[in-house]
Amino acid sequence: FSPQHLDDDTVSGSNWITENSVQHSLSQTAKTTRKPYCGYTEQTLSKREQAEQESLLAAIQWPTPPDGKIPFAQSTDPTHSDFVIVKPSRFFKVGDQLEVLVHMKDFQGKPKQYGGDYLQARIHSPGLKAGAAGRIVDCHNGLYKVFFTLLWPGEVKVSVSLVHPSEAIQVLLRLREERPDRVYFKSSFKSGRYSETTECNVCLPAGLPVCNFTDLYTGEPWFCYKPRKLSCASRINHAKGGYLKGLLTQEESLFFQSDVNIKRPILSSGPDSVIVKPKAFTDSSSMGRAEDPTASPSGYYYEDQWRSRTHWIHNFNKSDDITECLQGKVIHLFGDSTIRQWFEYLTAFVPGNFLLFSFVFKDPYKALFLTAQTQSWFYCFRCHGPPIRFSTVFSSELRYIANELNSIVGGRNTVVAITIWSHFSTFPVEVYIRRLRNIRRAVLQLLDRSPKTAIVIRTANVQELGPEVSLFNSDWYSFQLDSVMRKMFSGIAVHFVDAWEMSVAHYLPHNLHPNEIIVKNQIDAFLSYVCPLQT
Repeated sequence: FSPQHLDDDTVSGSNWITENSVQHSLSQTAKTTRKPYCGYTEQTLSKREQAEQESLLAAIQWPTPPDGKIPFAQSTDPTHSDFVIVKPSRFFKVGDQLEVLVHMKDFQGKPKQYGGDYLQARIHSPGLKAGAAGRIVDCHNGLYKVFFTLLWPGEVKVSVSLVHPSEAIQVLLRLREERPDRVYFKSSFKSGRYSETTECNVCLPAGLPVCNFTDLYTGEPWFCYKPRKLSCASRINHAKGGYLKGLLTQEESLFFQSDVNIKRPILSSGPDSVIVKPKAFTDSSSMGRAEDPTASPSGYYYEDQWRSRTHWIHNFNKSDDITECLQGKVIHLFGDSTIRQWFEYLTAFVPGNFLLFSFVFKDPYKALFLTAQTQSWFYCFRCHGPPIRFSTVFSSELRYIANELNSIVGGRNTVVAITIWSHFSTFPVEVYIRRLRNIRRAVLQLLDRSPKTAIVIRTANVQELGPEVSLFNSDWYSFQLDSVMRKMFSGIAVHFVDAWEMSVAHYLPHNLHPNEIIVKNQIDAFLSYVCPLQT
């Protein structure tokens, strides 16, 4: 099945490119035959939508190892691999580029001859609590170039880590295409005292009768197996069913070992830091200021405060600052638990007279819908529609972001923030493209009727990974979805909070729900769009 409506074909927000990506023509990639995911073909794409989808899939196509199974001993070993700083002792000043060369080797110490490993890299100065993400280029021959922009003076250290070897990425690709059921969902149906529970998903294997809960407005598909004795109309709730086990062969599981090849450091074979001199007469923060979701890096930490290179961020350090900014405003937060953190932060940080505070569940961590109101502003969080891996929620509370946006009047006192990524990592990318297409259409319509509405998109972020989490929520899946999202929303009057770089560049361990200091920096960036400094 397929997605719907798109507009604009602009440069990728990916901070990872392949050296010959410029030559990747659409025709090449369009030819690669991919299994259609699902027998339900109600949705047809216009030529424009089809072209955009092919272009998006081409842009995130990943290099593949040579044909045939690669034995574990010949897979990438971060311990044998190393990096070198190109010309480490040359004179560096703020604003210069730093280039690093990474050499990949296997467990026998032999250099790798092909690319496709997934790396993350940052520069940092621990004493200054400063950090920034790097841009990685795959040379397709076992070598990777990493480019950093030096943004503050002092001693600057380089850190590179292997998130997954290329051999593991091939397994993740296979799971994404062949096992979209590896997270499954369920619904209960009830009539009087009698109830039944059946399995649900974006798409179910044929053979048994199904209830079709496809959304009438967006066309977003959702199906449950039909209960034996009850009607489809008797559905009362939605819940995460669970995670499938036994997805890997014994050989494949060797590519997913915590202390061996998941998020392991790659060390330098020479110096791992450079000395950076201050730039004469100018402030390093006065960089280009046109917002671009694809700028790399989009910002950096200095003294634990995020400095964007595309817009001025001011710090909302007192609750009064936030109250003053949000005076008379209505804030809508849509998405998953990573944007619910914003709701929780605001609620905890701005004490005082909540005239109204409600959530659908007793446990706010499971809450699907939260509202709060102070004497001067109102805000609410609502989770996105299925697939959503929350505990039991009433089916009447399942709402799609696009439909919610269509019910917002908008205007200068309306603020909308959206994040949607983590719950889509187990599905083929077309499923995500369709969801974003619907949301984008609703965003464009909202901006059309109320151009002064502030719309902010929070990107994905990196997280802690182990052997099991990697199969469902790997950073590589998130990175691919995030690249698609940035492309689909570039050229539209929305703002971005780059939670991805804010989590990669920080010194704290990676976490699906980032630490409060990172959330505070996200909120400062968000509120700086809502209440820009009058310069």
